[in-house]
Amino acid sequence: MPSALPDGEPVPADGALPASALAGAADRPLGFYLHVPYCATRCGYCDFNTYTATELRGTGGVLASRDNYAQTLTDEIRLARKVLGDDPREVRTVFVGGGTPTLLAADDLVRMLGAIRDEFGLAPDAEVTTEANPESVDPAYLATLREGGFNRISFGMQSAKQHVLRILDRTHTPGRPEACVAEARAAGFEHVNLDLIYGTPGEGDDDWRASLRAALGAGPDHISAYALIVEEGTQLARRIRRGEIPMTDDDVHADRYLIAEELLSAAGFDWYEVSNWATSDAGRCLHNELYWRGADWWGAGPGAHSHVGGVRWWNVKHPGAYATALASGRSPGAGRELLSDEDRRVERILLELRLREGVPLSLLKEEGLAASRRALGEGLLEEGPYEEGRAVLTLRGRLLADAVVRDLVD
Repeated sequence: MPSALPDGEPVPADGALPASALAGAADRPLGFYLHVPYCATRCGYCDFNTYTATELRGTGGVLASRDNYAQTLTDEIRLARKVLGDDPREVRTVFVGGGTPTLLAADDLVRMLGAIRDEFGLAPDAEVTTEANPESVDPAYLATLREGGFNRISFGMQSAKQHVLRILDRTHTPGRPEACVAEARAAGFEHVNLDLIYGTPGEGDDDWRASLRAALGAGPDHISAYALIVEEGTQLARRIRRGEIPMTDDDVHADRYLIAEELLSAAGFDWYEVSNWATSDAGRCLHNELYWRGADWWGAGPGAHSHVGGVRWWNVKHPGAYATALASGRSPGAGRELLSDEDRRVERILLELRLREGVPLSLLKEEGLAASRRALGEGLLEEGPYEEGRAVLTLRGRLLADAVVRDLVD
């Protein structure tokens, strides 16, 4: 089941932000994340805030129905307009995630995007992405999205091997994600991503190579490759605990990452974030970069998180509670926190170190600088950028990114 929300102070009923959050807003990019919490089935490894029809039955009433969801989300977009007041910014990025956004009708996704366009306006070069399950789209669906303003799409591929998909409880058949890339290209999508997962129990090195080669053969301009994380409370965690399947160790994850770097770089993909590769700067996911660089985004939907000017807040998780709040004219916010300057410094290091451009050494305190010099000597940071005042991870550093970050934030 979905993980718990963090603690925080109450969100005002009208969602109002402190004046400090809006100061200087015009100089920061603004994005929107739209969360669609519905899934046809629950994957065994997933602890995202998602719900199947069975899980919602009898708990949310008509307000939790996906048939009404586009209107409910539009209500929060209108609330965002009220909260941000006369903020002049056009929206730079929109990302529809889930869940499975493509369980909604394509017209519903276009309608949600239209609400953002009507309330805020979209920048002329705005990036507009939706995630998609390969089995829930067809050429007509993709054509409707493209005509409605979506210009980037991300397909959940995970693996090309049936036995790996079976462990993950994925419902699509091998080969379908690759076919979706061709259909998306035919519909006019310039930017297409495939998501892969490595380190699934029962996956071998050759299985992982086959998945990478299948993804590359499909012709996307972006590939994300994430190590499988076994979250407590998931079906996969229970199966591992019962001894039904083995846990994959960190050394296997490291080997799989090196295989990914080898094959992707040979195919013309460059890493720009530890888990993301693109064929060009234009192929990078601007919305995710907005997160990694601490810009402003409004997260609409159950359990969605937002950040504006150092204020971070999160919505109630259940679709029924979310819809009820909006229907009664209240913010669906469940809690929020005001980030201190130190919080924001630490978060910049945590997030920006994962990027190809790295993090300015000027953000590090004395102990962090000493740690950075040790990391440089150990081959975890690149020498050239370091001499220019930036900490940039080497390939070996990417394998140990979490440990490097812990040292640098001291």
